[in-house]
Amino acid sequence: MRTIKLLVLTISLLFASTVFAQKFEELALTPPMGWNSWNTFACNVSEDMIKEMADAIVESGMRDAGYEYVVIDDCWQIGRDSLGFIIVDPERFPSGMKALADYVHSKDLKFGIYSCAGIKTCAGRPGSRGHEYQDAYTYAQWGVDYLKYDWCFTEDQNAKASYRLMSEKLREAGHPIVFSLCEWGTYKPWEWAKEIGHLWRTTGDIYACFDCVEDHGTWKSWGTMQILDMQDGLREYAGPGHWNDPDMLEVGVGSLTDNENRAHFSMWAMLAAPLIAGNDLRNMTEEVRKVLTNADVISVNQDALGIQALKYKADNGLETWFKPLENGKWAVCFLNRNTEPVKLNFDWAANIVNDEFAKRIFDSNKTTYTMKNVWTGKKEGSTKKTLSTEIPGRDVLMLILNED
Repeated sequence: MRTIKLLVLTISLLFASTVFAQKFEELALTPPMGWNSWNTFACNVSEDMIKEMADAIVESGMRDAGYEYVVIDDCWQIGRDSLGFIIVDPERFPSGMKALADYVHSKDLKFGIYSCAGIKTCAGRPGSRGHEYQDAYTYAQWGVDYLKYDWCFTEDQNAKASYRLMSEKLREAGHPIVFSLCEWGTYKPWEWAKEIGHLWRTTGDIYACFDCVEDHGTWKSWGTMQILDMQDGLREYAGPGHWNDPDMLEVGVGSLTDNENRAHFSMWAMLAAPLIAGNDLRNMTEEVRKVLTNADVISVNQDALGIQALKYKADNGLETWFKPLENGKWAVCFLNRNTEPVKLNFDWAANIVNDEFAKRIFDSNKTTYTMKNVWTGKKEGSTKKTLSTEIPGRDVLMLILNED
């Protein structure tokens, strides 16, 4: 084993000056779907818990709904050996990461892991700085399919160079890995990360609150509506294989209500955002399970065009969003950000939407559409008539429109 590790170190030095190899192509052609440990468990991760989550993804129907990545976030690592190779916590992961990855794969799921571009992770564990190829090689040997790469303890590092370096080393290690950049949007990764990674965080950390801010003193975490507002101006950068990431889902976490869970999930679907759940899948309510596995909402998120929704109108807390879908379809979402119900009267004929980025025009005067309510599963008539209804507080009316 020592001989193999020394060989890897030698290879790492030989590759240090190679020309940058781009990320693995043909991955994440639709927004990644899966589960991550951080939002509920933080550092309280273990082999047994991850296995139970993998089992729950299968048993709950989430795997069949499209969720495939099981991602361990921070705190699985405790140090490095004398050659610099990462050491897995032997008490929490006694069988090792290769065996755990094999278990996840046996469930027809994919395995993800976490590291950081700095010298330490955000929880103070060993980061990957100076060990990029060693870590990439190790992940490849374990069978890792997804890497979330954070941005703590980076001192004077250049973000683009640091993420590009790890992307290069992942490619050299030879095992296809979805690369998730997590530098919180500080250096506008949407402008430079398309060739480096498959998704990039656009904001600071999300918080399990519909409309509020959690102040930590030197930094803040954001409610779902604050995160949503931060996506303005970013839709042109998203598409198959390269996604804006407004952070993981808080559906079923904290005190979010059923209405708020629906609204949160709907808007992430409209944004073509990665759908990475973070709740305890072993004991979620049936309502939370129904939100996370709603096939129609997921179909909007996973649409092959990969176009992020356009915010068409906002008026007194009621927003109207249009998302072009393949085969001439549209998704339309009316979001009520108010705590109280609001009346909706939407005259389709009077609202012609010219989506210049998508090169699509919605004009019900020329094309009539039938409407399906994605949350009730019911047909809602057609765009020939004004849409008149009431939307509950902090909820949505989300429709899929098909050409009649």
